[in-house]
Amino acid sequence: MDTDAPLLGEPLPVELMNTVWADRDGVHDALRDRDGVKAWLRSACARTDLLAPADLDRLTTPDLDRLAHRLTGLRDALRRLAAEATGDPRPAAASNVRELEAAVTVLNEAAGDTPRWSVLTWTPGRSPARHTRTSGEAASAAVSAIAEDAVALFAQDDRDRLRACFGPGCVLYFLKNHPRREWCSAGCGNRARSARHYQRHRGTTT
Repeated sequence: MDTDAPLLGEPLPVELMNTVWADRDGVHDALRDRDGVKAWLRSACARTDLLAPADLDRLTTPDLDRLAHRLTGLRDALRRLAAEATGDPRPAAASNVRELEAAVTVLNEAAGDTPRWSVLTWTPGRSPARHTRTSGEAASAAVSAIAEDAVALFAQDDRDRLRACFGPGCVLYFLKNHPRREWCSAGCGNRARSARHYQRHRGTTT
């Protein structure tokens, strides 16, 4: 099952923020149920060495419920921090976490929740390699790793590249990776240009 969330190739913390998304029918939550949580984590598997599809298949219903609570809590905290970093005024994009201090607390707790560490493997005749190990559940460790990446995102200069997309009705965030980039996606850019064209045309006919 594929996630409903738009996947834009952004860093995983931003992809997690974007599990709240919008279309003509309104604002949606891709993590609204267990299937949605599992589908989004499955999409993240290829981007972390902590989590494999088989790890998700082993999750029990209580495991998945706990994971869903952590993931949505982290997502809402990240959206609050993103709104702070970007000065985001979009009402539809507002997070359930209202206070900046609360968002920081959630993020820090998520980053430290599941211990993980790096190990080196080096077989004679081969190049050395780094692997990640965890003492906890793989999916939980992956959530903590996403939180740690988010700490780095907000604490470093990348924070200044974070943008709220102001395409019509959009509630997504993105990292500005090109000086001319204004939108989260080409689709939002096309809608914004169409809206501007419509407004200009309407102004000349009234």
